[in-house]
This record gives sequence, structure tokens and C-alpha cells, in this order.
Amino acid sequence: MRSSIAVIAALLALSAPLGAQAAPAGSAAPSVDTMKRLVKELSSDAFEGRAPGTAGEEKTLALLSAEFAKLGLKPGNNGSWFQDVPLVEITAKNVSPLTFRTGKGTVSAAYGPEMVIATYRTTQPHIEVKDSPVVFVGYGINAPEKGWNDYAGLDVRGKTVVILVNDPDYETAGLSGPFNGRAMTYYGRWTYKYEEAARQGAAAAIIVHDTVPAAYGWNVVQSSWTGAQHVADSADGNAGQSAAIGWIQKDKAAALFADSGLNLDQLMAAAKRPGFKTVPLPGATASVSFENDLRKHSSKNVVALLPGKTRPDEYVLYSAHWDHLGHCEAAPDGDDICNGAVDNATGTAALVALAQANVKAGPTDRSQVFLAVTGEESGLLGSAYYGDHPVFPLRQAVGGVNMDALSVAGLAKNVVVIGKGKSQLDAYLDRALAAQGRVASLEPTPEKGFYYRSDHFSFAKHGLPMLYFEGGQDLVKGGEAAGEAAAKDYEEHRYHGPKDEYDPNWDWAGVQADLKLYYDVGRALANTTEWPNWVEGDEFRAIRDKDRAGK
Repeated sequence: MRSSIAVIAALLALSAPLGAQAAPAGSAAPSVDTMKRLVKELSSDAFEGRAPGTAGEEKTLALLSAEFAKLGLKPGNNGSWFQDVPLVEITAKNVSPLTFRTGKGTVSAAYGPEMVIATYRTTQPHIEVKDSPVVFVGYGINAPEKGWNDYAGLDVRGKTVVILVNDPDYETAGLSGPFNGRAMTYYGRWTYKYEEAARQGAAAAIIVHDTVPAAYGWNVVQSSWTGAQHVADSADGNAGQSAAIGWIQKDKAAALFADSGLNLDQLMAAAKRPGFKTVPLPGATASVSFENDLRKHSSKNVVALLPGKTRPDEYVLYSAHWDHLGHCEAAPDGDDICNGAVDNATGTAALVALAQANVKAGPTDRSQVFLAVTGEESGLLGSAYYGDHPVFPLRQAVGGVNMDALSVAGLAKNVVVIGKGKSQLDAYLDRALAAQGRVASLEPTPEKGFYYRSDHFSFAKHGLPMLYFEGGQDLVKGGEAAGEAAAKDYEEHRYHGPKDEYDPNWDWAGVQADLKLYYDVGRALANTTEWPNWVEGDEFRAIRDKDRAGK
């Protein structure tokens, strides 16, 4: 079998543009051996799935700080490697079925296989929603700038709202439509659905799970929403949030609607059209109760600094989340540790490998910040906290790259850019790709809303241009068919499950090539005098312009 280096060399020899130059002076290749060592360790059972607030977190923090110190980086947070992120761990127990009483009888959904339920409220050991009137609110969107309000003329205070996942136009071919067609907007994300339901005063918010618009199966919902959950703490204990939030299997929702004399499929179709009017379920009420074990704790972001030589008060940011799900729903063989090898021991290890390569190559003009964040799996909690409380002012950061779940399926001829065309950082990636004879592609599944599902979003919404790409699916070995099969296999059998484990048979060629792209883009940003921005008209451009005004 040819080595990863030989595979890359062969591809570049065949496809690199004529006149392509060798790596510039002061350049270094990130170490795949470092990646292998750290991914294997971080995803071992000894780290127990790296859940925040556990022994797995302590081991992760110790490992990362030791690695950065060994490389000679500086503790980034005023002499400390860590930034405290106040969280509350909430573990539901004694969960009752979610019971709907209708004019015809009762529809009951069991916790785990048929529904999941939780709360954002951090000071309530007991949650009970009793005989709450049920209202179908379509996609649960209030978007004044789009002339769309599913809550128009409706008072849902004290009621249970049933919501569809994704955007109304997710089935539209192409990327045009009131909500960008197939490309999910933030309005389509489950996090938004709960936020808006809370703003409207709903007692409970239940999303109907449908595999295609959700972009993952019920197995992902069940493993992610059972067991300990982590919520950002607040002074009022999140009292303004709905008492209960959760998901329900579509067939159970259909049974509820049928018992109420309604047809769910017909209402789903109606909810896609402008002017949709919400539909109360005649006589239907919802009840659910559960106890909460509450534990306040501070999880931690890891912050490491590689000082710049001429403009040390300007920064490039590298981010990846170190956390995963910890102990989770057991596999048939009894394995109940969600090890998170791909998601995201790979990105965490990449931070160290990139720092190592930059140290070897020598200092850049701007400083480089390596940020391993907590709580991504619970809703981008660590990166959101850093965005709100940055150690290094974001207006002084030129931009950054985010790494989440690097591809171990092998070398691809392309990379998939999440949010391609949003910022001028694309040009930096295009130059790095050209040196490898590779290309940037649009997302093949924009309906999955990946732009709003990883940590770059926490910085983007504060105006900082961030680049996030993934290994492409047009593999050198097997083409697009092989790439699509590998992605499907991972999503169905490993993603957010106990079998996302380190495999010594992984093909690291794609990781090696993609790491070099992150390295080249980051180093170019760290040495340029430019300040790349979002493109004109982008949703984050005005924030960045205001933040950088006069700088």
C-alpha cells in the first residue's frame, strides 16, 4: 500500500498547475503522526467521551495544555491556559411519557424511542407541563425582514407548540427562495425554534422529527438528547425559556393530528406557503413531567497564544471543539461511551499539529490564537461564551479557521466550503488549493445547515470572518460514489454514537492535505497586512464594518 505522502505527491504531480511553486521558505507541514497520536488518545475509553464537567474534561484539559506548553506557546488568558465557561449540567430522570389528550382519547410517546424532552431552566429540579393546549405553528418562524411570521395574531403563552424542522422552502431546487431554498438558514435550526417559542411565551416546544429535513435520523436525536445535558448558566436561571423542549417521532405526531381530526402531511404542505395560519388542535392538551439533577460547574475553553513578531496585537484565530457526548445510549454490544474520534478529536488534534508546524516554521507578523472550546455538542456554548467575552478583542482579529470532524475517508480532489462565497477568506483558500491542484466546492447538502452547527458561527455573528471547510467527497480512490458512501456510512453508523472510535485503518491522506490548507491559509492571514471582510450584502458585513470603524 502506498503511503499517504506518496498518494498526495502522485496527485499533485498529475494535477498541479504548470509553474506551481514549492512550499515557501518558513513553511512546514503539519504532522500526521501528531494527529494519529492525539486522536487515538483523546478518543480512548480513558477519556470517557470528553463530556464537559467530567473526569474526561480534566484529562483533555491536562493533555492540551501540556502539548501547547511543550511546543513553547504561551498561556492565552492572562497567564492561564483556561477560560472558565459557566454551565449547568442537567440530567433528566423519572421522565413521564409525553401524553396528549384529544377528543378521541390519548396519544402517548415514550421517552427515548418516541420522544425526548429537556429544559433550559437551570434552577428547577421539577418540570411539569399539565393540560397545556396544543397548537401547530408550522415552521415556528418570525422573520419580519422576510415578511414571514408563523405566530402572527397568536397568543401561545402557556401552550405547547408543535414545530417543523428546517425552513419552509427546503425542498426547493437550487438556492433561491424566501429562505435560500435548499440552503438552511438559522431560522431552520432547532436552536432557533426553541428561542422563538420562548420569546412567544410557549410552555413547551416540541419539534417533529423528519429525517430528510432534520438531516439525521432519530438515533442521533436520541443519543444527543438523553443523558446529561449542558446549558449556559445565567443570573435568572433561564427563567424566560420554555419549561420543556424536545422532539417527537413523526408517526407519533401524525397520530396526534389524526386523533384531532387533522392531517399532518396536509398541514406540513400548507406550512410551506406564505400566509400560513397556525392551527390549534381542537381539544388537544399536552402533559409531561420529569425531575432534574442539577449541577453547576465551570467547564473550560483552552486558549494558547503564539505571539507575533511585528504586530502582536493583531490575531488569527484557530478553533475546534474538544468536547463530545460522554456516556450515551448504549450500542447493542453494550458500549455506552461516545468517544467522538472523528467528531471532534480530529479537529482538536489539528490545533496542536498546526501549532507545532507554526512553531517549526518560525513566528509570523501577527499573533496566532489556538482555541479549543467546550460545549459545542450542547449548542456551541464555549465558542458563544468566548464570542461574548473574548480574551483577545475580535476587532483586532483578522479572521480565522474552524476545524470540525476532519475526513478520514481518503484524499479528495476537492474540499467543501461551508458558506462558500460569504467572505473574502475564500480567496486565501483558493490560492492554497491551487498549490495542491484541488478545488473548492459548494455544499452538496446545504439543507443540513452546517453553517449554523459549528463554532465558527459564534464568531461570525460577532462580525469576525471565519473559514470552515470539510474534506470533499470526490475521492481520488473511488470518486464521488465512494465519498458519498463513506459520508452516509459515518452518519448512519457512527455519528453521535458509540462507534465513532479511532480506527488504525483510516486513510490519513485527506487529513494531511486538508491540514496543509488550514496551515497555509492561517499563515497567510498571519503575515498579510490585509483585513479581509465579508462580501457586500452578507448578513455579517455591517457588524464587521462597525467593529472595524476607525481601526
